[in-house]
Amino acid sequence: MITVLLLTVSNVFMTFAWYGHLKFKDQPLWIVILASWGIAFLEYCFMVPANRWGSTQFTTTQLKVIQEVVTLMVFCGFSILYLKEQFRWNYAAGFLCILAAVFFVFKKW
Repeated sequence: MITVLLLTVSNVFMTFAWYGHLKFKDQPLWIVILASWGIAFLEYCFMVPANRWGSTQFTTTQLKVIQEVVTLMVFCGFSILYLKEQFRWNYAAGFLCILAAVFFVFKKW
């Protein structure tokens, strides 16, 4: 579970690095780029250990699928809570397709 926890923390940082500046459109682009890079550095401080330690339990494909699921969950919360966007039914349908990917990647065939 440490891998999933670290991936979650890293994705929170990366989501803010990529999308947090959208609430500050009055700021010069160069400032938000520098701020985003600073936040992204923190993301790497969690992502790199997550992948290194996680690679002892999971294949790299499994790690990537976990990361994508975590990313979507974090982004969903971010878009609803921070950006005040509405969650729509087609988003849920897309997430179900991602969960199908999890099934196929983690199923022992």
